[in-house]
Amino acid sequence: MSMDRRSFLVATAAAPVLGANDRINVAVVGVRGRGRDHISLFGSRRGARVVAICDIDTAQSERAVALAEKVQGFKPRVYQDFRKLLEDREVDVIAIATCNHWHALQTIWACQAGKDVYVEKPASHNVWEGRKMIEAARKYQRIVQVGMQSRGIAHKRRAIELLRQGAIGKLYMAKGLCYKRRRSIGRQPDGPVPPGVDYDLWLGPAPWRPFNPNRFHYNWHWFWDTGNGDIGNQGVHEMDIARWGLGKQTLPTVVHSTGGKFVYDDDQETPNTQIAEFDYGDCLLVFEVRGLLTTGEASIVRDGQNYIGNIFFGSDGVMSLDLEGFQIYRGEKMELVEQMKYVEPQKWDTTPLVENFLAAVRSRRHTDLLCDIEEGHLSAALCHLANISYRTGRKLRFDPSRERFINDPEADQLLTRRYREPYVVPEKV
Repeated sequence: MSMDRRSFLVATAAAPVLGANDRINVAVVGVRGRGRDHISLFGSRRGARVVAICDIDTAQSERAVALAEKVQGFKPRVYQDFRKLLEDREVDVIAIATCNHWHALQTIWACQAGKDVYVEKPASHNVWEGRKMIEAARKYQRIVQVGMQSRGIAHKRRAIELLRQGAIGKLYMAKGLCYKRRRSIGRQPDGPVPPGVDYDLWLGPAPWRPFNPNRFHYNWHWFWDTGNGDIGNQGVHEMDIARWGLGKQTLPTVVHSTGGKFVYDDDQETPNTQIAEFDYGDCLLVFEVRGLLTTGEASIVRDGQNYIGNIFFGSDGVMSLDLEGFQIYRGEKMELVEQMKYVEPQKWDTTPLVENFLAAVRSRRHTDLLCDIEEGHLSAALCHLANISYRTGRKLRFDPSRERFINDPEADQLLTRRYREPYVVPEKV
């Protein structure tokens, strides 16, 4: 980022927090998938309005504008370049639903420009930039929420409360399940950039490479340049719940992850089968990804071909927790002693998290957030640590206080990346 631009962003950090009449003006960035949900959620909230849309694909922006008009009766402005959006002084909040490799830089730039941020999961694309996101949020006193919907779901909050109260005794292990069926993406040759797409902006911090449709819409999750595999896609939700349930506010001291891309012969780089173990000293966090055909575990309910949830193991019993609810089994006979079904209108409802975020924007207290950027960073970092162990092919020792590996320069290199100019996450935010 040029000095002139940095000076502009810092200068605008003192911009007014809220729009006219205390309305919170929102800009949604990345509007193909989750971004469309952001438009519907923010656009329908009382005291909030979507005033701007930003996407590198003009076709996606056109559809998003139509949706916003339908939801709120107001036509938002359109930007293609995120940097131009930052100059819009009417915007109070930026909701980010872009690819993983853009999350950190967009969040940091938004904080520097005096905007609050709602950023989709995973918070970051690598460990180092996640910590920079926290530094930016604190330095510029911004409210930054990460889209971990489970933090706002009633039965999941109740389950964590019961674990804290000792419902299954002393916890010795949490296991996260991401058994989500994924079909092969096949192989596709490089090709022309679609009309209306600014491909340089889409790549952003990632290395330059020819356009390939298999690396674009959604499938970018399965390539290291832009995604983090399913452990950092669907899996980060269950990873967050596992860490939340264990009550861990640091990263582990040892990580070991194995697996592979089995059965398929296609373009995908990330594993479709992965097992990760995190050693916290007094307990273990275990995580599994299965993209192929599988059975479930414990009482995790099947959703189509997917088994997604968490199992907590304690000295006195076991708790299984998923979208449908939770069950607690106690004693040597594993008797069912307590359960709760989901009570929200939807099993996967983002509304509580968005409303909590808007309330924190008004209160100006990041401690009011259900999933502050620091929580989001820690859960995403677990996914990143697992992937680093998988990619190096060995068990790794880690120093949580420094967020560095112990005597392992090769692994340390994967804690960050080489950013492509001018899309560089700064050392000093």
